[in-house]
Parts: sequence; C-alpha cells; structure tokens
Amino acid sequence: MTLSLQELAGKLARSSDGEPVSFNWTAPDGLVLSGDAWLPETWQDQTTENALPVLCLPGLSRNTRDFQEVANYLKQLEHPVFALDYRGRGKSAWDPDWNNYSLAVEAEDIDAAIEFLGLDRFAVLGTSRGGLHGLAMSYRYGADRMKAVIFNDIGPDVEMTGLKRIAGSLGHNMQHPALADIADMMASALGPQFPGFDDVHWQKLAGQLASRHDGRYVLDYDPQLARQLDNLEDATLMPDLWPLYDRLTDRPVLVLRGEHSDILSEATCQRMLDTHPNATVKIIEGQGHAPVLWEPETHEAIGKFLKDCAQ
Repeated sequence: MTLSLQELAGKLARSSDGEPVSFNWTAPDGLVLSGDAWLPETWQDQTTENALPVLCLPGLSRNTRDFQEVANYLKQLEHPVFALDYRGRGKSAWDPDWNNYSLAVEAEDIDAAIEFLGLDRFAVLGTSRGGLHGLAMSYRYGADRMKAVIFNDIGPDVEMTGLKRIAGSLGHNMQHPALADIADMMASALGPQFPGFDDVHWQKLAGQLASRHDGRYVLDYDPQLARQLDNLEDATLMPDLWPLYDRLTDRPVLVLRGEHSDILSEATCQRMLDTHPNATVKIIEGQGHAPVLWEPETHEAIGKFLKDCAQ
C-alpha cells in the first residue's frame, strides 16, 4: 500500500511548528517500522515542479531526531523530507533475531519504505551507516530516480580506529536516571572530536539519543545491535566499496566531513573528490563523527547543493 501524501500533508498542517508527523510501514518480514516526515504546505504530489524529496538515513544506533533541524530548514525550501528509523532503533520495532540488524536486511526495509511512500525521485542524506546505504543503493536506483547523495561523514573507506571506538561503547550504559548523565557520558567519549561543545550542546545531543521510559532515560536502540560489531579486529577484511561509489558518478554528490572525524579520513575524502566529476566536499569545522547538522552554514550548503541538482 502506498501512503497518501495528501493525507500526510493534511496532518502536518495540523501539527505544531517544526514537529514531524510519524508514519509506519511494514518490512518484508512483517516487522512494523517507523519514520518521520516534514512536508511543506505546498506539497501535493510528485510533479517535476516540486522540490526534490530528501530521504534521510541515520547512523548505526541513531534515529530520525538527528534530522529535525536540517529537515525543518529544507521544508522551508519546499523540500519534502522523510527520515527512517531502522529496525531496532527509534520508534521502530525491535527484531527478535539480532542477525537481522544487517545492512542487507535494512536495505530491504528501506526499499519497502520508498515503495510505501511512493517516491519516484529523491535525494539521499545518509549519516555514517546511512551513507553506506546510499552507496549500496547505487546498484538498485539509477540517476533517474535517486538523483543525488549527501554523505555525512562516511565514504568507501571506513577507518578502523573509529569503528573500534563505536564498537566499544555500543550496547553499554543504556539506562540513566537523568538526561544530564547521558550528556556527561557523550562529552567524555566525544569531547576531543567536538572541542567547541558546551553543556547545552551535549544536553541537546543526549535528547536526540534517548527518551524517557518508566522514569529513566533510555538510549533508543536495541542493545543487541552491538553484536553486529562483535570480534571487530584490525585485520577484519572490509569489502571494497569504491565500485559502488563509481556508480554514483552519473549524479551529484556532496560529502560532509567532520574536521576531527575518526571514520572518514582526509585521504578518503580527497579521493571521493578526485574520482567523481560532480562531487563537492564541505568540512564541518570543530566537529568529528558525525557532524550534528545543526548549524545554519551546513543547512545552507545542503540547500544549495539540492537547488543545483535541479538545474
């Protein structure tokens, strides 16, 4: 079944300012998954006169709240924005089998969401793992449908140092009595990558990661997700993802790199620029992995990129 975008637009018109409307779709295996939509009031259908829809795909343990600010900005530029919670994250149902928290199964879920939403054309904004999905989608969607890809601090080569850091924290310390405790935990772990962040920034980031349940703040993902990164070693053979990137040379690409990132290296970022005829790179100063997409200059860079895609 395809979602009625007109119906969704009607709901959005009645929602509070800046707040998305949630929608659900069913994965091929029957799991009920959730997403959020920000639709401009003028959005009625997918005629070519409409601004390009943007499909936001979050990081490994992240959720749709990461896109709230950039989505509201793009909505003001008339872009309809859809963000997905992978299975086991955010508002989506948890999978009883942790093996299904894989890129392959998630790819099927993403395809089901695209069909459900009836997206005939779209750009992808992928943070970290979401950008890996953007790479893989190059095999499933041609440039006539997936018009452009924005990589938020990810590329075909993923730095093992960053992966091991993520693996070391994933699935631990899931519950806390106060949001400030999560903010302190994030500041301790990521302070060197975000040297300009103060308590207000960390508190805001904590609010994107966790929600309140039974009087405690709980990180919004299934801790079994951590098993996807079990036994991660320096010698782990990583697949060659550059052929996937090569398939994107027929459409525009924007690469956002956190200045202090331990996932996307300067060398990989430069190679992405050198091997693509229509790639642009923006360095997000003072941030690491992954850039939070809060600041106006980042919003403007994304908005300009999408506008240029339509020309």
